[in-house]
Amino acid sequence: MKTAIFPGSFDPVTTGHMDLILRSAKMFDRLVLGVLVNPGKSPLFSLEERVDILCRMTEGLSGVTVKSFTGLLADFVEEEQADTIIRGLRSPKDFEFELPLAQANRKLNGRADTVFLATAPEFSYISSSGVKEIYQFGGDIRGMVPDLVYNRMMELH
Repeated sequence: MKTAIFPGSFDPVTTGHMDLILRSAKMFDRLVLGVLVNPGKSPLFSLEERVDILCRMTEGLSGVTVKSFTGLLADFVEEEQADTIIRGLRSPKDFEFELPLAQANRKLNGRADTVFLATAPEFSYISSSGVKEIYQFGGDIRGMVPDLVYNRMMELH
């Protein structure tokens, strides 16, 4: 059974995330969405809310589970007995950032191969941090986040 981990803060979940989740779910028998706490970021949603949103967004997707984790991704990969880490790439700059992380994860856990998926062009400008900034300044984020996430964000006002 091929298992992949798609890690991220998912704060908020974007349409780009959902595209990658749907595509990854077709490639692997089991896909674990690993929701992590990033101490370098100020979360819009609590860890529990992010897990709940992802669970709702992936209801009905065969083989997809959502779990939170802290610590090293390489350790989480081992705990889940996964063989692959999924990372999305929007631009060459993302690759420059992600490649050393992939190599470090491979060094820490020899089972942890990273697969890079190119983001669909229509989502390449979307990032969680960008969505949060647009939202905080009153911009229109419809289409950048799924409807469920949009509604939850509007409730935060």
